[in-house]
Amino acid sequence: MNFRQRLHGLLVWTAGGALLLAMATDTLAMLGRHLHLPLLGSIEIVQAAVLIAAAGALLIATIFDSHARVHLLQRLPTRVLRQLGSVNTLAGISVVLALLAGSAWITADLWNGHEESELLRIPWLPLRLIVLLMLLSLLGVQLRRLFAARRP
Repeated sequence: MNFRQRLHGLLVWTAGGALLLAMATDTLAMLGRHLHLPLLGSIEIVQAAVLIAAAGALLIATIFDSHARVHLLQRLPTRVLRQLGSVNTLAGISVVLALLAGSAWITADLWNGHEESELLRIPWLPLRLIVLLMLLSLLGVQLRRLFAARRP
């Protein structure tokens, strides 16, 4: 098994496991509300799990080029399609850079804030670092893709 296959498997199991945790937690919380046995802190668990699931899903879709697409422009000349692909990649890089700058700013500003969730005291810093790592990975993949497209 090569590196890409191992990475894909790791991301699928991590993101999928987090999504299953979020669904199971929310299901138990819903059942608990109906049985008058509330699951305190379920929203905090779901939020943390969904963050990990979303980060994994974005990485999978970007690394393995499996984002959803609509093929409206297939009849354009190949050269134009390549140029539009580069514009699309540049737009993606811009979005990731904006998100990275904002996330890094908030993380740096609150580094010593010791923030945590209210009920379960889940620390926010590790979750912020996961977001930064994911955004840096997305940026790296998109920059690599942009420079590879510019090579003859």
